[in-house]
Amino acid sequence: MGIERIKSIKDLPPEENVFSGTPACAGCGALLSLRLTLKALGRKIVIVNAAGCFTLLTIYPYTPFANSWLYTAMASAPAGAQGVRDALDILLEKGRLDPEEDLKVVVLTGDGAAYDIGLASTSGAIYRNLDFYYLCYDNEAYGNTGFQRSGATPFGSGTGTTPPGSVRPTGTELPKKDLFEIWRSHKPPYLATISPAYPVDLINKFKKAEQYKGPKLFIALSPCPPGWATDPSYTVKLAKLAVGTGVWALKEAVYGEVSHTIVPKKFKPVEEYLKEQGRFAHLFKPVRQEETLKKMQEMVDDYWKRHQLLL
Repeated sequence: MGIERIKSIKDLPPEENVFSGTPACAGCGALLSLRLTLKALGRKIVIVNAAGCFTLLTIYPYTPFANSWLYTAMASAPAGAQGVRDALDILLEKGRLDPEEDLKVVVLTGDGAAYDIGLASTSGAIYRNLDFYYLCYDNEAYGNTGFQRSGATPFGSGTGTTPPGSVRPTGTELPKKDLFEIWRSHKPPYLATISPAYPVDLINKFKKAEQYKGPKLFIALSPCPPGWATDPSYTVKLAKLAVGTGVWALKEAVYGEVSHTIVPKKFKPVEEYLKEQGRFAHLFKPVRQEETLKKMQEMVDDYWKRHQLLL
């Protein structure tokens, strides 16, 4: 099936399906990813929102969304999506809903639910081949409750529950879980990583995913100014640096076959990405942690070597 891809930022859909004036933090990278995602998905959708930062977007009777929205606890958004999809399918089967009025079902969740609390119910939904989109805005911690460590928190990061100090100068000592590979082991039709700094890549991935029925995952690396201790105006710069240093690989997988959609011609040192963020400041002062910085660079290099893309 041919896919009508866009070629430049001038081709982005003009429609806005999430409106301004939300209570999200200034410079929220997740909100920018959501705005672009809803440009791609359109208005004929139902959002099933797991508890997280975006819980705050809709406060009855006010909502920034141009579509329907259902709120769930952190663990149960995929189960909620199953119920919505089943209801729509029954209405279609009974002729009480015109196929033209059918809706896409979209789970919207942060990394706390996606990587940790909701992982079991997500696995069940993928196993049942539920036809839904799953957008994870990944700010690499539990952002709306004080920035505690989640399964997405990277090695070396300081968080509310892994503060660097004399006992653990590194901060977070465990590596980030690989949610992309966890999903890929279930063999769903489509998976992708996205970035708010690469809107053309983001939109084209949603366009491509439309042709597949079943679970479709999108993980958006989402700079978080309060948690990452960065200036709100740096959000897009940081998102670009994450890709430019190789920390965040932009890729997709169709029925398990992985391809990278954007590969830097020359990777920048990971340090350029780390030194811009307060959550990694302890790696540079009062004493520069050479071994930790070296290990973080090696972790990134190892990924690209495995995929034979590091020249």
